[in-house]
Amino acid sequence: DVQLQACGGGLVQAGGSLRLSCAASGFSFRNYAIGWFRQAPGKEREGVACIRRDSSKKFIAESVKGRFTISSDNAANTVYLQMNSLRPEDTAVYSCQAVRGSVAYWGQGTEVTVSS
Repeated sequence: DVQLQACGGGLVQAGGSLRLSCAASGFSFRNYAIGWFRQAPGKEREGVACIRRDSSKKFIAESVKGRFTISSDNAANTVYLQMNSLRPEDTAVYSCQAVRGSVAYWGQGTEVTVSS
């Protein structure tokens, strides 16, 4: 049974930090590209960060560059999104996606709320 489990969201004050986790079961992350997306109320979904399956390349959106980092622990089959210096505009539901070719899996979202 293939599953992606995203967790780690919560309520944090501006300037604080959170670490989101995206854990896979039923398949190995090693062969997939993993991305984090977010969607704020009333806004379109936005790509936040992505890591290639061999961890050789990482993408960080300009809106979070210098504050967010993405990393992968293949042994744990988990990808992390470390979010520092959080701002109210980072408030959104964050979801992770695993992609390999035409195959894509989505995890359920985890809510992040940043208070001013």
